[in-house]
Amino acid sequence: MEKRYDLAVIGAGPGGYVAAIRGAQLKQKVVLIERDKVGGTCMNWGCIPTKFLLHQTKFFHALQKNQQMAQMMEGPLAQIRCNWQQVQAEKEKRVMRLIKGIEFLIKKNGIDLIQGEAYLKSEKNKIEILEQKLDKKYTIYAKKIILATGSRPAELPMLTTDAQNVITSREALELQEIPVKLLVVGAGSIGLEMGTIYNRLGSEVIILELMEQILPGSDSEVAKRLQRLLKGSGMQIFTQMRIEEKSIRDSQVTLKGTCLRDNSAFEYTADKVLVAAGRRPVQIGGLESISINVDKIGFVEVNPQLETSYPGVYAIGDLIGGALLAHKASHEGIIAAENASGAGAKKAMSYQALPHAVFTDPEFASVGMTEQDAREKLPNVKVGVFSLQANGRALTMGEQEGIVKVVADNQEKVVGAHILSPHASEFIPEMTLAIEKELHLKDIASLIHIHPTLSEAVMEAAMKARNEAIHMLNNPT
Repeated sequence: MEKRYDLAVIGAGPGGYVAAIRGAQLKQKVVLIERDKVGGTCMNWGCIPTKFLLHQTKFFHALQKNQQMAQMMEGPLAQIRCNWQQVQAEKEKRVMRLIKGIEFLIKKNGIDLIQGEAYLKSEKNKIEILEQKLDKKYTIYAKKIILATGSRPAELPMLTTDAQNVITSREALELQEIPVKLLVVGAGSIGLEMGTIYNRLGSEVIILELMEQILPGSDSEVAKRLQRLLKGSGMQIFTQMRIEEKSIRDSQVTLKGTCLRDNSAFEYTADKVLVAAGRRPVQIGGLESISINVDKIGFVEVNPQLETSYPGVYAIGDLIGGALLAHKASHEGIIAAENASGAGAKKAMSYQALPHAVFTDPEFASVGMTEQDAREKLPNVKVGVFSLQANGRALTMGEQEGIVKVVADNQEKVVGAHILSPHASEFIPEMTLAIEKELHLKDIASLIHIHPTLSEAVMEAAMKARNEAIHMLNNPT
């Protein structure tokens, strides 16, 4: 007899496993189905390994390149080398430790974990599973289903990947040899973070972006400043670059195209080309059998309660598009699990206060509206910008090249915040809370911040928007 469940979650990434655990907490009988590894892309080939490599290379780069640091230390700093193979081995250990922790939580919450490929069937609530290791196929039934199959790197028509010369972020994280020259196609978060890692390790890094600025859609003032700082670190960054041709010869990849700013031709050659031009959804087999609506790209369409066009089937994370962020998927997983379980009134997912961070040097974190969007949509917008040049903590760290920007409406309600600073990802939650709870500039300005900290710059930016900044000049009244 086939097993029956209250809730089946397909995909065990940061959205899926969180949904499964939340479902189990709500006394649902839950099965979690994963065809590859628990933790999904984020834990195995994305967020976690990337941040480990960024952390390790930051120290190496600081010792090698930071002249201020070198002047205050003694000893043969030039002899320090990065043991890349050891770094890679330690990365795998950290990832595995996290995976084991998640597997422990899955087991302790009474969730059945199945390693296999899932297919939706036309019969209501039926899922067919193929366990490849055991070479067996069987079916299960679930009252409710949450789809959390994630995404994969997108490919460009003229730039298909081969895992050898033209690679995705997954291969870039596992390179055993540091490339002498690396071409990165795409200046989004993945491209900039990967470029940062290999730039610190000594690669010549060239980033080509089709759009007018790096991090398209981000606050333009902060993005331009970040681009300048990244160029200062040694990266070559070119925007409005349309790639039209690829060739490979003697293990060297050449890209040719047109710079859209002046219609001039360009040509670059490198050991490796990293394609970081977005991601596409990983669809589960059988979507068409139960008539689940998808858009023209393939993202599954859902209502505000995260339910698909087929009643009782929900979808979350990268599969439904929007900002492709692990923390977004996790939050959607909680909402979907609660709605699927029938625990109280159904909740709508809100993206008004969805934070985002790019772990470059310095970090860039943002939440809410950009200044450009706010000025287009709202009257009499107030903006406060505070430079880290006037922040005591930043000066003690030798990291004073950033800014904090706070955006508010004409009633001084906070609608956006953009931080370019060391550890920006750690103190953007203050502004995320401000937007979520509809706080005003005076609420941020009057909150006592520890001195000396980087987060004081948030308070000062809010004060600046009110023309009350203490550690910088205000606008003449």
